[in-house]
Amino acid sequence: MRQVDFHGDGVCHDPPLNPDCGLFVYQGVAILSLDFIMESPKRGMREGGLWPAFLGTVYLVIISLMVAAPIAVMAAVYLNEYAKDNWLIRIINLAVINLAGVPSIVHALFGLGAFVLFAGMGKSILAASLTLAIMTLPVIIASTKEALSAVPTTFREACWNVGATRWQTIKGIVLPNSITGILTGIILQVSRAAGETAPIMFTGAVFYKKITGGDLFAYGLNDQCMALSMHLYTISTQVPDVPEALPYGTAVVLLLTVLLVNVISITLRVYLRTRKKW
Repeated sequence: MRQVDFHGDGVCHDPPLNPDCGLFVYQGVAILSLDFIMESPKRGMREGGLWPAFLGTVYLVIISLMVAAPIAVMAAVYLNEYAKDNWLIRIINLAVINLAGVPSIVHALFGLGAFVLFAGMGKSILAASLTLAIMTLPVIIASTKEALSAVPTTFREACWNVGATRWQTIKGIVLPNSITGILTGIILQVSRAAGETAPIMFTGAVFYKKITGGDLFAYGLNDQCMALSMHLYTISTQVPDVPEALPYGTAVVLLLTVLLVNVISITLRVYLRTRKKW
């Protein structure tokens, strides 16, 4: 690779990394294999795979969504279907919108204080997952509210006219016809939760943790874990003499994991959309 004097200091330097997506994927795919995913890191993370980080990311994303999604949907249903239009509800709606734009580092500090210290959970998968759940709640609430509002009011009135209760209407008509919009909000938060570093760094992620490759139950809720986002940052900035392909391969695995979850969710969303009657 040709060296160029970029800095004007008389010293030739390697050119900056080409940001082209094709090069990025090419560099990463070269190292991808089943062993790369299923093995643990070796020789100070300079060799081996990324199974502890991959499994930790799966744990964090699944647990955080198991907590955030039901709470967010129930909150949105209450705010859109039950709550009256008064000053308190307007403040709550404004708070939800504002919280959706709060930087992740703020959520990290909140999780550190609320879950790690105050609740006594310590740095653990549970504390990190709850922090991610708090971070993703506002966006899921907002998107779910929009989806519920998109269901025509005439659908609700038709149910009420035949004697259905408010909850029967929500359960039988409103939620089934808004499920695609709800899934959209959840899909967006899968990507965000998988790629966040600051919230888990303060609450549950660890620099290195040795586990058995391929063991799906290697972590407990009270254990600290590795995560792909933090592992990528670590091998890119903190570990010397790392093979050039290793960070690219880790990044490609992270992207493919998110894309796989998104494809599954989008496929389900398209299937459910074809069943809509309006």
